[in-house]
Amino acid sequence: MVFLFIFVVAELRARAAVRCIILRNIAADTQLCGRVWDMIEKCIADWHEYIIGKRPGGLEALIADECVFISPIVFKPQVGKELTLAYLRAAGGTLGGQGTPGEDKPAENSGKFKYTKEILAGSHAMLEFETEMDGKYVNGVDIITCNDEGKIIEFKVMIRPLQAVSAVHAAMGAMLEKMKAA
Repeated sequence: MVFLFIFVVAELRARAAVRCIILRNIAADTQLCGRVWDMIEKCIADWHEYIIGKRPGGLEALIADECVFISPIVFKPQVGKELTLAYLRAAGGTLGGQGTPGEDKPAENSGKFKYTKEILAGSHAMLEFETEMDGKYVNGVDIITCNDEGKIIEFKVMIRPLQAVSAVHAAMGAMLEKMKAA
């Protein structure tokens, strides 16, 4: 009985020591990640300013040259700043209701796009959004990764429900073709 008691006490002390080590590591990681945390906060603040029109022409400054855009429609990731800019501008013209880039006419769903939730961790952000296209509810998530300079290096979009994916597919395809022709 005494042996069992000693064993239990020793086990509890060992677990407490492990917990202290883990907590110390978390605190150290938080201090080390402070700069990156500041960068993701600034990056997302700049993104929000761009979305509401307070950063005209500011999209280029937000995107790193090596950025990868991962579409909910296209299987292959789109690599490079120019492709990412094209997809984000097309998304702004369709999902965001901004209309065709270069034209001063807003889209039919203008003013319906809104971010509803935001999660920031390390160098990553997840922004949930809602909008409406052709009378269909669109719910999605932008998953954004930034580098130490606060520039976006990966932009992934996920969309639901299935009717929304179909509507976005058609609208984005038409917008990209329109942008190519211009």
